[in-house]
Amino acid sequence: MSWRPTLSLEARETALLAPYAMTSGGSRGRLHPEPPHAYRGPFQRDRDRIIHSSAYRRLSGKTQVFTGEPGDYHRTRLTHTIEVSSIARTIGRALRLNEDLIEALALLHDIGHPPFGHAGEDTLDEALASDGGFDHNRHALRIVEHLEYRYSGFAGLNLSVEVLEGQAFRAGKDASQVRPLAEVQTVDAADSIAYDAHDADDALELGLLRVEELAEVPLWREAMQRVRSRFANLDEIELRRAVVHELIDFRVDDLLAQATERIERFGVDSTAAVRSAPWIVAAGAPAADQKTELETFLYERVYRHPQVMAVRRDAQAKLAEMFAAYEARPELLGENSRRRADDVGLRRSIGDYLAGMTDRFALAQHERLAKAV
Repeated sequence: MSWRPTLSLEARETALLAPYAMTSGGSRGRLHPEPPHAYRGPFQRDRDRIIHSSAYRRLSGKTQVFTGEPGDYHRTRLTHTIEVSSIARTIGRALRLNEDLIEALALLHDIGHPPFGHAGEDTLDEALASDGGFDHNRHALRIVEHLEYRYSGFAGLNLSVEVLEGQAFRAGKDASQVRPLAEVQTVDAADSIAYDAHDADDALELGLLRVEELAEVPLWREAMQRVRSRFANLDEIELRRAVVHELIDFRVDDLLAQATERIERFGVDSTAAVRSAPWIVAAGAPAADQKTELETFLYERVYRHPQVMAVRRDAQAKLAEMFAAYEARPELLGENSRRRADDVGLRRSIGDYLAGMTDRFALAQHERLAKAV
């Protein structure tokens, strides 16, 4: 005899969610039909499947921006993903959206990243240029639709249509959507909020920037002024962490105010209205301009920093050498990758294999290949 909740999922969502939120009952289901779970909704099951996947676990060994071994403070893809999920759920709860769907989308959004961050992505994109290229958003779909084997009877995780559509929108693969669901928009906004604040935090911790340099950026400078007006005698580390918190709060506050106003102005009262209205979960013009200024600053002073670029070049060279070695000696690939090569081609199979590696495993594998080739 299985346990049953005293209040149905439908009743809970009717009581809690806004009319423009995606409900579990409104889901279009899965590619491979499955019976409903006794006490977990479809998006909750999606979240759980993503968390228990191999690709999700490997995010702990993939760096966010700073590759190599600069220390243990900086973000990994896993910690970034958790931070995005946290911010997105906060926004979603305030807007009365479906938090289970938001969490599933957030946990999935970076699962397709290869080792060495965007440096690795650029290398694989170049290596696969004649085979469709490589994009981490598209690769996330390949993982959950084809590469993960967790269930008998089908490949992939058999996620709900709404989660797959949300990721497809990020990948630019679904032109049928005029606008994505509000939950998808929320995760997109939370991703930007998280990496803008936390990449600056990591850069300061690693000594790539000084607080005085970041004060050149209006968004950071104004956040620092607000912090200093509330707290006296903060040391540099306390100040930095307080400013990071203030940046996130400021942007979430702005986002919520703007989204609430747009929902009312455009008469958004259903998921269909979300899809046809202008983008609703977005920053106001002043905050959007300041966001762009901060991201331009980070690109020029952090992402293109000489130390970051030196490590980036070394990582890219190693990944390119590995791709060439496997292409020249396919027998060095694992059995699963060789078998997949019969279906998707050798080069794509190599790309899939390399993309699944953590930074540490890729470096170790590079050493092994250097001895074998």
